[in-house]
Amino acid sequence: MHNLAEPLPDLSAFAEILPRIEASVREAGEIAMGYFRAGAPTHAEVSFKHGGSPVTEADLRIDHFLHERLQKLAPDLGWLSEETADTPERLTAEALFVVDPIDGTRGFAAGDPCFAICVALVIGDRPAYGVIHAPALAQTFIAAAGSGARCNGAAIAVSGRERLAGARLAAPHYFDKKLASSGLDYDPQPRLPSLAMRILRVADGEFDAALARENACDWDIAAADLILGEAGGVLTDLQGNAPRYNRASYKHPALAAGSPALQSRLIAAARGEKADISET
Repeated sequence: MHNLAEPLPDLSAFAEILPRIEASVREAGEIAMGYFRAGAPTHAEVSFKHGGSPVTEADLRIDHFLHERLQKLAPDLGWLSEETADTPERLTAEALFVVDPIDGTRGFAAGDPCFAICVALVIGDRPAYGVIHAPALAQTFIAAAGSGARCNGAAIAVSGRERLAGARLAAPHYFDKKLASSGLDYDPQPRLPSLAMRILRVADGEFDAALARENACDWDIAAADLILGEAGGVLTDLQGNAPRYNRASYKHPALAAGSPALQSRLIAAARGEKADISET
């Protein structure tokens, strides 16, 4: 499902390389699994970036692998990755790869299987193709603009729920007080270590909705944004605006993911606005 208010991006120039992008992401998953230990700490070397977030030997190796592989496929495309130093050159690129070598690094390092490798092809300021591979879960999500979304080859879609009350909602602790003050009675879902996978659980209908606090980066959400949209859902900020990519700042405000039927009420609840029980 594509937002009909926006023209479809033209993927024709990239048609031949899309299967190779998917294959490269799957190969990156094999690298990750070489370091992953289910239920136990990784044997990969772990260090910490400025601000305290972890990065592992696996993150860096996958970043290098994908940069080399994808740039060979499309040398003229720009590049933005969590583990590569950002440069202003990407801002002049008409299309670029947006990559998260491992989304959910903390979980990966601790042995949680809910981590993913994310690659989006962004044209202009919106994603046009996305692959998210969760190797420890044996799940691969793929979408191309206007062509629907799939997991392991099967079509996926957001839930058909029309009432927010009682909805299966995944939200970080940051939103607990706001949701409580809204009066919303909902079914809390696990706080997954991977933001991309949290959004994809809305895309495949396992969750009805999800929230993310501010400062998610392009690489965290670009591929998941497209997959969710092609599954019939929407990702917006708390003013109802869709994310835009490849801008000078790659950080985003707080975000809400859900079906179009739930989105306005989800946003209101995330703001802490008092729920109208008759409509939730």
